[in-house]
Amino acid sequence: MKRILLLLLVVAAGAYYVNQAGLVPGWPRAKLPEWVPGWARVSPQATEANAGADGQDRQGGGRQARSGQRRNGQAADEGPVPVVAAASRFEDVPVTADAVATVQALNTVTVRSQVDGKLVELDFTDGQDVKKGDVLARIDPATYQAQYDQAVAKKAQDEATLANARNDLLRYQRLALTEAGSKQQADTQKALVAQLEAQVNGDQAAIDNAKATLGYTTITSPLDGRTGIRLVDQGNILRATDATGIVIITQLKPISVIFNLPQQQLRAVNQAMSKGPVPVNALEADNTTVIDKGTIQVIDNQVDQTTGTIKFKALFPNEKLQLWPGQFINVRLYIDILSHAVVVPTAAVQRGPNGAYVYVLGDHSKVALRNVTVGRQNETQAVITSGLNPPEQVITTGFSRLTDGAEVRIAPAETDAGTGAAPPAAGRRAGDQASNEVPAGSPPMAGAADGGPNAPSGNAPAPKNAAVAPQSGALASTGESGAAATGVPGGERMGRHQRGQRPFGNAQAPPSPTPAPSQ
Repeated sequence: MKRILLLLLVVAAGAYYVNQAGLVPGWPRAKLPEWVPGWARVSPQATEANAGADGQDRQGGGRQARSGQRRNGQAADEGPVPVVAAASRFEDVPVTADAVATVQALNTVTVRSQVDGKLVELDFTDGQDVKKGDVLARIDPATYQAQYDQAVAKKAQDEATLANARNDLLRYQRLALTEAGSKQQADTQKALVAQLEAQVNGDQAAIDNAKATLGYTTITSPLDGRTGIRLVDQGNILRATDATGIVIITQLKPISVIFNLPQQQLRAVNQAMSKGPVPVNALEADNTTVIDKGTIQVIDNQVDQTTGTIKFKALFPNEKLQLWPGQFINVRLYIDILSHAVVVPTAAVQRGPNGAYVYVLGDHSKVALRNVTVGRQNETQAVITSGLNPPEQVITTGFSRLTDGAEVRIAPAETDAGTGAAPPAAGRRAGDQASNEVPAGSPPMAGAADGGPNAPSGNAPAPKNAAVAPQSGALASTGESGAAATGVPGGERMGRHQRGQRPFGNAQAPPSPTPAPSQ
């Protein structure tokens, strides 16, 4: 019922507006009572003014569209397309695999007391490097020293009794030979001697036990490593059942690193290990700075079915102590090397309905679209398995106006002094930039490990807003300043720039400082 009433209310409000605005010819406006406030009254003049403004806007939009079409037609006749080209080359490309790893101490020991007693001495400082056998702590040995002395005395007593029994046995044996004594008495004495010998052996075992217990009062380091923060202070009563312990010692040299790789890479890693040690680099977060170099030690004996990954363990010497237990790092495995592979900058590879392709610079400054097969690819370079022969040159930037057979003009590629990479031009996205050389000393990126799904493709077409001014002989772009005068909202200008269109309006592009070349 409420929904019906609400619907009737909406219909009534619409009918009231249509009647008062005079939108239906022949329907006279109803006269409103005087008590209806002014804000509820609809003026026909206001609706007519709005309709006129809408018509003017539509007419203005048409003029802007026609003006933009004329400019697009002019842009098609601007001459050669300015582009940047790079030569394809042969290069040995490492096949790598990247992963996030956790650093673990090769050995970790929680030092605990094996006997009860008062902690009378701590012989280490927090964070101290210790050697195997170094004294760490001492427990009051008084009670255990007394037990040891008691065991020694008991053995001496039993040894004296044993010596007397052996002398008696000799006498009884002599008497038995002359039949002056009972043979049974000699046999009984012999059994007593054996009993006393066993008792002396038991005393020796008791001495060894007391000596070991006494030795437990001096706590030593079981391995070479570094102590952590002490867990108990001097003067406390320690018990063998305490779970906390005294201190934790971790072995830092060498150190292990644990990481997981997809099961699809297991076969390649196994093949590499069959040929020799597989090198692994520990990297900083930038995936460039090498922290330490190690080798694969162990591959787990089964794949984790919940994640489809397998665990690896690598060993690093860690001489400079740059790896620390519990630390997260990036690791890179060098599985194989693609020898004499054809390499081009990643920015040169484009994607289309028929797959990957490149624009190859041919004779008479014209480009040809050529389909290629991409083997492995990362952020800087792509390996071409077929379709390209070095030293053919490929186009790396300026794809917005390129077509098969288009005439181009090679623009110089500016490089930064430190990296050798082309700096981004005004109005051009960072994805359109590609360095033609890997920075010196940096290892290859990890996208080459699996050749695709996780590797940044760099295959998106170059932004189309890197246009050339009609009267300029250098690269230019349509910036925000050129679009501000059109009166088009900023969000609309942004969308048009991304589509490679010039903003609508009558504002002209700023004049180029260089005169137009003669035709």
